[in-house]
Amino acid sequence: ITGVDPLTQYLITDNVISRVVASIDSLTSRQVPVHINPIKPAEDVLLVDKEGESVVLSKRNFDRYTGYVDWMQSTDTDSLMTFYRRYYPLFQQAWEQNGGLGSFDNRMLEVIDDLLETPDVPGPIYLTKPEAVYLFEDPELESMTAGQKVLVRMGSANAAVVKEKLAEIKAELNP
Repeated sequence: ITGVDPLTQYLITDNVISRVVASIDSLTSRQVPVHINPIKPAEDVLLVDKEGESVVLSKRNFDRYTGYVDWMQSTDTDSLMTFYRRYYPLFQQAWEQNGGLGSFDNRMLEVIDDLLETPDVPGPIYLTKPEAVYLFEDPELESMTAGQKVLVRMGSANAAVVKEKLAEIKAELNP
């Protein structure tokens, strides 16, 4: 679907179907545990700038996600969905083994809907660091799901591309 280079650059291939299922399921929770993520983390650390006494998410941070977004955008949705349908029994099995009830398709649609509801946050995005990690200063942003927070951290332009691809996938999943 995408070629070997992007797979080796971005994807963790061991237990990939189980990782994909667990990761998708956790996108609507508070955070996605690193050990289940099928996608390698973006390089470097979260980039921030100072704005007076405030800390803001740096626009340079958005560039950390460009390769991932380009990979997603270049993936042919029809081919991706053909692959998904071919291996759907394995996705469903992993879903059930992880404690999921019902159809994994339904769960994926719920998660996609949650991601598509992510508001566009053009910035500046103020952060706070009460302990080891940065949090959104705005309580509404901080209360968003893990997947929605990732979309905000990658910037409006990147998030728009991801949401467009998610809408295509949703249209293919819906009967």
